[in-house]
Amino acid sequence: MRSDSVKKGMQQAPHRSLFNALGLTKEEVDRPLVGIVSSYNEIVPGHMNLDKIVEAVKMGVAMAGGTPIVFPAIAVCDGIAMGHIGMKYSLVTRDLIADSTEAMAMAHAFDALVMVPNCDKNVPGLLMAAARINVPTVFVSGGPMLAGHVKGEKRSLSSMFEAVGAYTAGKMTLEDVEEFECKACPTCGSCSGMYTANSMNCLTEAIGMGLQGNGTIPAVYSERIKLAKHAGMKVMELLEKNIRPRDILTKEAFLNALTVDMALGCSTNTMLHLPAIAHEAGVELNVDIANEISARTPNLCHLAPAGYTYMEDLNEAGGIYAVMKELTKKDLLYTGLITATGRTVGENIADAVNKNPEVIRPIENPYSQTGGIAVLRGNLAPDSAVVKRSAVAPEMMKHEGPARVFDCEEDAIAAIKGGKIVSGDVVVIRYEGPKGGPGMREMLNPTSAIAGMGLGSEVALITDGRFSGASRGASIGHVCPEAAVGGPIALVEEGDIIEIDINENKLNLKVSDEELEVRRRKWQPREPKVTTGYLARYAAMVSSASRGAVLEIR
Repeated sequence: MRSDSVKKGMQQAPHRSLFNALGLTKEEVDRPLVGIVSSYNEIVPGHMNLDKIVEAVKMGVAMAGGTPIVFPAIAVCDGIAMGHIGMKYSLVTRDLIADSTEAMAMAHAFDALVMVPNCDKNVPGLLMAAARINVPTVFVSGGPMLAGHVKGEKRSLSSMFEAVGAYTAGKMTLEDVEEFECKACPTCGSCSGMYTANSMNCLTEAIGMGLQGNGTIPAVYSERIKLAKHAGMKVMELLEKNIRPRDILTKEAFLNALTVDMALGCSTNTMLHLPAIAHEAGVELNVDIANEISARTPNLCHLAPAGYTYMEDLNEAGGIYAVMKELTKKDLLYTGLITATGRTVGENIADAVNKNPEVIRPIENPYSQTGGIAVLRGNLAPDSAVVKRSAVAPEMMKHEGPARVFDCEEDAIAAIKGGKIVSGDVVVIRYEGPKGGPGMREMLNPTSAIAGMGLGSEVALITDGRFSGASRGASIGHVCPEAAVGGPIALVEEGDIIEIDINENKLNLKVSDEELEVRRRKWQPREPKVTTGYLARYAAMVSSASRGAVLEIR
């Protein structure tokens, strides 16, 4: 066992004395040491129940003959961080989580790991760590929040953000907003729509690192506790069989994840996280393959914000395995791959049943014949841009309009709420990319303001930043190269005509090459917004969003 390096032999007598100081018995020390990575804290609603999940995992590990030992991982609540300097510290935590987990796992020679994340950056950060450390690992998240109920309808966090825009436009009273405020987020858990946290938790099942129900069983259900116990037991089985993350995280597994992503209509942030996780697993995952997969993968689900169903509905309909079973009807998945269940994909989903064809459309009757995400290219995004196609109104799939240019999110929000953005406009928010932000902020506030003011089917938004999974509409993010490195988005001027054609995967600035070259010669790099601390180091090392915004040694 790996842990023998800190347990066995005369040279390890000092190590054993420290285990003794922890109160561990000889019997516990002699068993495999299983690290339980707990993301629990008291500021993230999705983490409120993780202490209970962790205790259940510990019990499962102990029942199966291991010694569970808990250590922490940090987490940022994207909702609380939204719209201020805090959002610069969201994406960047993904690497802090991966790095600190690697450090703890390697320093203490754990034989296996159970990852207990929830919310946006924990799941990809811990998947990156799992690929690096490569000891038997199982994921069990805290689970999704139940939907809120406001005025007889199910609601979620995206409804709350849009309510602010509706109030600004005079379409909602203060009392209405306060009712949303009290009822939109009624329980602990990751916010109830197909936002980034739930997208990534669902993809742990698709990629083979989580057990059935990990993505969809609500946080407040007792079934989630039982799942956690099974995760603890299962990791001991993986240890016995020596099934490791890199045995599971193959190129084909990532293609499966992208395929399920397209069927579910996941957050565009998956286009940052999957390439980053693949990078750690030694797999090259170019975002361009997303269009190839999208072209053959029907979109089967319209969860909020794309529609009016929620994670609890997806769970009752059969969950991720039911979605995957639908996809196998057209041979869209690799079914022979080993997973963290100890069985293959095909064995996992053999008995899955679609219990609600309104929530999970049968593959013969999809929402669309193409997947939920599209990668766009053109002279405005030579390296790529990303849009959640399934959440775009049909009339905005093709759009042409004048650029309204802003060099930061705050200026754009002021213009939107000030009534300066009108039907047909294309809002451009730049210098918000991985380097330029730094940290690539999410733009849920401006997209929600646009939607709440009734302009969601009339105004597009383009940025080198990114979007929350709660954003909807013609919201095109991850524009690469970003403005901070002189990408074409830095050359856009007020009133330039921008052409968007999502069906044709195109994003173009209708300005001549000659004029763009004149502008390029005049362009000067901006002074960094942050020059000290972690954000400055991050900006110096981070790669393009088209490559997953991974950190590189230069």
